Amino acid sequence: MQREVGKHPWDELDKYRGSVVRGQWPTLPELLVISEDKFSDRISFSVFQGKEKIAYTFHEVLETAKHEAGYLRRMGIGKGDKVMLMGHNSPDWALAYFAIPFADAVSVPMDSQMRPDKCVRLAKFAEVKFIVADSQILSLLKAEDEEWFSSLLGVASLDSKSDVFRLSKAEDDFPPLPTVTEDDTAAILFTSGTTGNEKGVVLTHKNITSDVYMTVNEVRILSEKDVTYALLPLHHSYCCTAVLLEAVRIGAECLFGHGFAVSRMLDDLKRGGVTVFMGIPMLYNKLLAGIMAKVKEKGKFAYGFIRGMMEINSILHKLTGTSPLSGFFKKVVTSKAGLDKIRLLISGAGPLSPRVVWQYHGLGLEFIQGYGLTEAAPIVTLNPPERFKTASIGHPLAFIDLIIADKDKDGIGEIRIKGPNVCKGYYKDEANTKALFDENGYMRTGDLGYMDKDSYVFLKGRAKNIIVTEGGKNVFPEEIEDMFQLESFISQIMVRGYQKNPSVPGENVEAVIYPDPDQAKNLSKEDVRKRIEGIVSSVNKNLESFQKIEKITILDAPMEETTTRKIKRGKVK
Repeated sequence: MQREVGKHPWDELDKYRGSVVRGQWPTLPELLVISEDKFSDRISFSVFQGKEKIAYTFHEVLETAKHEAGYLRRMGIGKGDKVMLMGHNSPDWALAYFAIPFADAVSVPMDSQMRPDKCVRLAKFAEVKFIVADSQILSLLKAEDEEWFSSLLGVASLDSKSDVFRLSKAEDDFPPLPTVTEDDTAAILFTSGTTGNEKGVVLTHKNITSDVYMTVNEVRILSEKDVTYALLPLHHSYCCTAVLLEAVRIGAECLFGHGFAVSRMLDDLKRGGVTVFMGIPMLYNKLLAGIMAKVKEKGKFAYGFIRGMMEINSILHKLTGTSPLSGFFKKVVTSKAGLDKIRLLISGAGPLSPRVVWQYHGLGLEFIQGYGLTEAAPIVTLNPPERFKTASIGHPLAFIDLIIADKDKDGIGEIRIKGPNVCKGYYKDEANTKALFDENGYMRTGDLGYMDKDSYVFLKGRAKNIIVTEGGKNVFPEEIEDMFQLESFISQIMVRGYQKNPSVPGENVEAVIYPDPDQAKNLSKEDVRKRIEGIVSSVNKNLESFQKIEKITILDAPMEETTTRKIKRGKVK
């Protein structure tokens, strides 16, 4: 049932206020209770294991979360205790994510690929008392620091075959209703960003659920008939909020993916009937390259015809906001990639090249692009499909006060925000918490951008990454990097400043590049450099003179990345 135009999703809370919802915004347990009341028998979580599909209804999700919470309480977990959650995407991960607040505890989601020593260090810092994780991860953590591991109140395996987490189905195993309120801490998320310096972002229940409701308010075309796909890591707030929690709120099915193996992903999309797909720019670039490679196999004439039709469809989308040729492309192109049922593509964790969006619109696929950061739980702006501006990251969500501070002559300044989704600060880090907010209480994002007359925001880049030339011009590395998104020969690129002449204070522009290993493996170093120099030369033609790349550094090994595939700039020498 699609939401009526003009009706806000948070209006439903009035019906539950006083009985279920005790504050302005629901807690995570209250959010689940509301959805179970509305969608009890509908499928909530699902996953494919071989030929079998395992599914939980909303009623089963609520019941299981309560049982797991009862187990946590029996093990000694109380209000405010920290429970580490660490594992690959699965219904079991999501069930534990809800069980933890049902036990009045705080979840500390960790990257399942994190080194054991780093994980133990962060867990000690967060004062974790219990661990819920994949069994293999539990073994690694025990081996890393057995004394610390043995001091915990307990551990529980996320593996589906393990029932230690759900010892009994008796009614008396249910804990009393949780006492957590909207202002209590729901999660501590460690974010290193691109610098490698971890900070524990403290998010309250209000931070998280208000962001869920504000996002649903913008994406009007979603309904309980949709199937979302949790492919990106759930420990990251982007996938957790935009896929898992959004699905719970609207009553949709959330299908859990198994990593970035393209064949497995396409199989999931087809078998699961996925209608809402969320990814990051790297994934969309690879998917588009794969689609167009299949089109090329049809021959030059067919390829040229389809590209021409895509161009016409893109122009019509820009003029009318719709893609009238989408039916044609479903029959001849997107159905082959398992995308024929997709109604909406969501991109985040970095700007997507307008050229990429243009081609997807040409294929008749709708896009939502947004902007956010972990400290904002994470979504701040959305570019909705019915009012899509290709180069923009969208306009602020309802209840978010977004300003452009310290503008330059071109109207570019730092993006700063206030709103119910803004975090409390950083865990046990008074100095960085103080630095996070300005004198008027606005959160400093560290991102630079400008706003047009329609309140749409355009992102330029990170303030700390700006290259200042000898002539005083500002170069935004991310803008240049985005121009390489469709160049498959380049696996990674980082643009940065360097001093060409030590006696001159200004910087010049350097591109640090790691070529695609599969395409480069049979080429000599000289041929690799020639290919890259040709690509850079082509990009330089579209840049202003002060933006042009003057130095190219080619790497033999990939640069270290975050979980959302952003290069850790501070790690590159």
